[in-house]
Formats: sequence, C-alpha cells, structure tokens
Amino acid sequence: MSAPLPAPTIPGQPLTALAPMQDVTDLAFMRVAAHYGAPDYFVTEFFRVHSQSRPEKHILRAIDENTTGRPVFAQLIGEDIAHLARTIDELLRHPVAGIDLNLGCPAPKVYKKNVGGGLLREPDKISKILAAIRAAVPGLFTVKMRIGFEDTGHYDAILDLVNEHRIDLLAVHGRTVRELYRGEVHYDAIARAVARVRCPVMANGNITSAAKAARVLAETRAAGVMIGRHAIRNPWIFRQCREHFAGRPVTPVTFADVRDYIGHLFNATRQPGIPENAHVSRMKKFLNFTGQSVDPDGAFLRDMRRATTAAGLFAVCDRHLLAEPAREFALEPYPGVIARPNCEMPDSAAAASGIGGG
Repeated sequence: MSAPLPAPTIPGQPLTALAPMQDVTDLAFMRVAAHYGAPDYFVTEFFRVHSQSRPEKHILRAIDENTTGRPVFAQLIGEDIAHLARTIDELLRHPVAGIDLNLGCPAPKVYKKNVGGGLLREPDKISKILAAIRAAVPGLFTVKMRIGFEDTGHYDAILDLVNEHRIDLLAVHGRTVRELYRGEVHYDAIARAVARVRCPVMANGNITSAAKAARVLAETRAAGVMIGRHAIRNPWIFRQCREHFAGRPVTPVTFADVRDYIGHLFNATRQPGIPENAHVSRMKKFLNFTGQSVDPDGAFLRDMRRATTAAGLFAVCDRHLLAEPAREFALEPYPGVIARPNCEMPDSAAAASGIGGG
C-alpha cells in the first residue's frame, strides 16, 4: 500500500507543484519560491543514472536541507534497471517524499541517450523500467512524461502501463518531445490521460497564471497543475493560484516586488568561488523569463541581456523597475516577448531572431 499523496496547503484545493527544471530547481531556487509562496510540493532536478553514477551532492542538498515546509520528490533519469534500483536504494536513505521518473526531457543531448523523452519511443522498455522501480519503491512513485516523441502513437499504451504498474501520480506535459516548448499545449491529450489512468494527473505546459491554471483544470479535470518556466517569471504564482482557487482576488505584484525578487534570487544563488560574470550569466537565464511581464516591447530583456557585471545588471533592473515602483507586473507574459526563441519559436523564426535561448 503506497503512502498518501502530499496534502495541498489548503485542504480541498487542487494540487500545485514546481516542475523540475535542470540547473534551475536547486535548493536555492526552492527556498526563493517558498519565500514568495511555496507550491504544494517540489521535484528535484534529475539525478542522472548510469553505471558510474552516484546521486549528485548538490541535488541531494535540495532534499537534505529542505526548509521550505513542503515535500520534495527525487527525480531520476536513466534506462539501466540495475543502476536505477541501486540509486533508488541510496535515495530512500534521504527524506524524500517519493521517487519520480523523467519520461519527458526534450533536450536532444538527453533523448539521444535514450533516456527522458527518448524512452517514449519504446513502450516495452518503459514497462520493464516501471515494473522495476515500482518493486524498489515502497512509498510514492510518480512519473512525469510528455504525450509522445514524434507523435502520440504510443500514448495510450504508455498510459495503460501507468495503470498496470500502479503509479501513484502522473504529470503530463501536453506536447511531444519534438515540439519542445513551441506552439499550443494539447490539453485535450492531458484530459485523455485523466480519463484513462486511475491515479491523479497533474497538468503541465504553459500554465502562465492562476486564471490559466483554473481554465486548464476545468478543461482537463486534472488533480492539479505543475508549473515550471512561469514560476521563474512569477514566483508568486502558487500563492496566486491558491487565492484564485478560493475565489479571492489575486494579490497584485508591483515592480518594486519584482526588484525585491531579483535581489533575493541573486543573493540566494550566489556560490563561493563562482566568478561574477558566471553568476550574472546564470541570473540572466532566470531574467529571460521575468522580463516577459515587465514591458510589452521587450526593452528590459534587451538591456538585461547586454549586462556583463552585477552592477550593470542591477542598474538595468533599477532603471526599468524602480522608475515606477508601484506599477503592476503583468500577470500574463506579454505576447511576442519570448524568453528562449530557440525553444519556444518555430525554427525559422528562432533563427531569424538571432537571439540565443536561455
């Protein structure tokens, strides 16, 4: 008998979760997200599993030093059953809420190794992996997947495997691996999962605001929402979801609040021995998303991307955010203000933009 799922912060509300994002959802970012309004649960960056692997120490910190007050699931990515079982045994010695399997990472360097989203091409292999992990995990075993690799040809078969192997919770990003983050999310495919599997389903993909979360839940009948990139843009989004689900007005966020967030994130993610320019470069990856709600012309993004020092970066932030500190930060990203053109725009448009992805 599996352990119960984490209870929502507010009983009776849909669940919320911060989606796992490599090089983003570390201990520092989890703590920052919790400061502005934690999700109901977190999922770590993926632990890479292969013959030489050991659980990465910096990811273990997100579990062992978790002070957010919310549970953390440990995510695995790999295909070797023996080494997955070995890694699970190691992780279960830590205070994990459960084990999550990555069946959705769309990065070519990942799926070319036949892990993450690459496994969606092989339902038979997925079945063996799910069976082995289910046998190794006495508590919660969850899966995060996309709806297919090139297309949805194997989708229903994989959903049936979720039932067969008694997965406790399924998160579905409503795009194929090949679609990356481009175009519309196929929420109808998430609704198919809700109708077909026996476990709760979390809807994932372009959940931009509390209002959008409510619309997606109404359309899919999912048990909750998993939010990734838009929680980088707007770390208040989980608090806002709870307000919206309760029928209360969503508390507005001001430019002064956003400036506070940027300063908090900068300090939280600073690491001893990391050169200033490297830290600034990492901050710019976060601010690629935040900038989507600052101005409709993308001026903040253009200026921010040119900064090379901490002083230069904060000068840009102060100029754009503190000239009108009481101005409201947009709840939705402005149309056409793209954080990562190489991932979010059609290939031809991304190439024409000349802007590299974050």
